[in-house]
Amino acid sequence: MLRFHWRLVQRGEMGIMTRSLQKEQLETALPDLQAQVEFCRKAEVGGMDSLLIDLGSHTPDPMLLAAALASKTRDIRLIVAIRSGLISPTFLVQQVNTFSSLYGDRISLNVVAGHSPEEQRGYGDFLGHDARYDRTREFLDICRRFWQRQEVNFEGQYFHIEGGRLNTPFFSSQRDHPEILVAGGSKAARALAIQYGDCWMQLADSPPTIAESMVSALNRGIEFGLRLSIIAAPTRAQALDAAHALVQEPMAQKKNTSTERHFVSGSDSHSIAAVYRSAEREWLSDCLWTGAVRSHGAPAIALVGSYDEVASALLEYGSLGVTQFIISGWPKLDSMVRFGNEVLPRVRAKESKALAHA
Repeated sequence: MLRFHWRLVQRGEMGIMTRSLQKEQLETALPDLQAQVEFCRKAEVGGMDSLLIDLGSHTPDPMLLAAALASKTRDIRLIVAIRSGLISPTFLVQQVNTFSSLYGDRISLNVVAGHSPEEQRGYGDFLGHDARYDRTREFLDICRRFWQRQEVNFEGQYFHIEGGRLNTPFFSSQRDHPEILVAGGSKAARALAIQYGDCWMQLADSPPTIAESMVSALNRGIEFGLRLSIIAAPTRAQALDAAHALVQEPMAQKKNTSTERHFVSGSDSHSIAAVYRSAEREWLSDCLWTGAVRSHGAPAIALVGSYDEVASALLEYGSLGVTQFIISGWPKLDSMVRFGNEVLPRVRAKESKALAHA
């Protein structure tokens, strides 16, 4: 069965918030535990597998926030974003293992190399794109050794560990390490995912393009996932109206588009650049819409349509081999509740019917 994750709402996020607004709203850097716990509980009820917790200079520390949310919820899993240049691999494993001892196997890792050199420099990281992936390869190699309960001695280009030993184990009845979702669309990201990941996550594209992109990962037994947004409504016309409402205010649209253009020009992310270029065409398939990408960012590439159309589009990706989705929507909470009430039951019904037929 397909697995669906949702991006956790941050403090102060309005119903429709662009990258430029988020950076201006200082509240997004503070936790809002009451609202975020409620979001988690609605995600549990709605059938979401996990919630992604962002990492960036405009958000709270994701590991601490994940622990706080886990303490006040029952089943929902938390996907914590990490970057190899910001933390010791030994300490990360110690954090993850401690989390699992407290809350069980409810933590996954979204491994990102960083998409903004400007922000990376603010953290003291001055490596280029491919070098960040090389460092992340060493980072995950060390992490895996700790999860295999080895004494770790490692001397690489970026990390040197002597006599590394952690007494706190990773607690799980299903695996010996947390699920690792490697994000990125470059060759370096693909190689990292195949070597150390459990799932390779990319930004969405048309089904034929995705089918071609995922072959190498599937051939190596790695899962493949997509990051996208969803705008679903009872009818296609209502969904289109909601999509156009995202970008309808001329002055705000002009500012947001300028901010996003500036961000993309300074980013060295291959996948963000590719999605931004693809936005020259408004539709990449019958349902895949790029209309909000240039104002709201690359993850705003969206499946737009009726509940049935969006469910069918997700299943089409599933038929190609996609198994996981990380989703965003607008308004933040309402879109997730609507997905859980309307789209997800349609997906599950069609999956059950296909399984019965098989």
